[in-house]
Amino acid sequence: MASRKNLLVDRTALAHKARYALTHPQRIPGHLRRAGRDRWLAFKHRDHVSYYRAVMASDTRRSPDAAVGSPTREAWLQLGELQFDYLRQHGLQPSMRMLDIGCGNLRAGWRFIQFLEPGNYYGIDISPDVLIAAKRTLTEQRLQGKLPYLTLTHDLTLDFLPDTHFDVVHAHSVFSHSPLHIIEECLAHVGRVLAPGGFFDFTFDRTLGTEHQVLREDFYYRTETLTELAERHGLCARFMDDWELLGHGQSKIRVSLEPSPAAKPSPASPSVQV
Repeated sequence: MASRKNLLVDRTALAHKARYALTHPQRIPGHLRRAGRDRWLAFKHRDHVSYYRAVMASDTRRSPDAAVGSPTREAWLQLGELQFDYLRQHGLQPSMRMLDIGCGNLRAGWRFIQFLEPGNYYGIDISPDVLIAAKRTLTEQRLQGKLPYLTLTHDLTLDFLPDTHFDVVHAHSVFSHSPLHIIEECLAHVGRVLAPGGFFDFTFDRTLGTEHQVLREDFYYRTETLTELAERHGLCARFMDDWELLGHGQSKIRVSLEPSPAAKPSPASPSVQV
């Protein structure tokens, strides 16, 4: 199954907005409310992290599941399972130490915590509100004995974490909400915390056309923009085309300090039906 997203559309174009409004009139009131809220929050919070933290606070008050992009609990469970199953099939072992960037309310995190050995899961997020929801998830799943770490952060320098410590770094639906300078900040520092042979998987909203953003919340990048950025910071990057075949709306890239000899090369921009 190909990605559900149109990889050529520019969502900032007037023609696209008009077509979308005509075909989805029931979504117009919600979009206008979101646009109004986001403009007010952008006015109050000029740097992106503070702005998006305020967005998360607003969304979490309504629903922690919706704040991390899942409209229903069923969808929350399904996507968490998809992330977990994929990573298990691509190298995750119980003995590995994992850093989960943008762990949210542990949509996938509780499954990672359950699978990994005690103390091997470290989740970070910019939102104190969603981390409180994460602690509720941890309690509901009775995973206190796994001793996970849940930490608030304001940036992605990872400066409070030790060198060469994590076998797996994971960021689902983080770069899809990040301007390029924040992505570069992460890629500039993640190599320091990766253990030898470790890897960093992240998702992003992919476009084959003009890179663009919507309401400072959703950012669309070309694959080569991110792979070249990783390579500038000494990382090997490859497009994980089998993830996109699962039908998730975002795409995935894996970066590492050195190429895996077992890795099968993937095209930077595979042919996808749009």
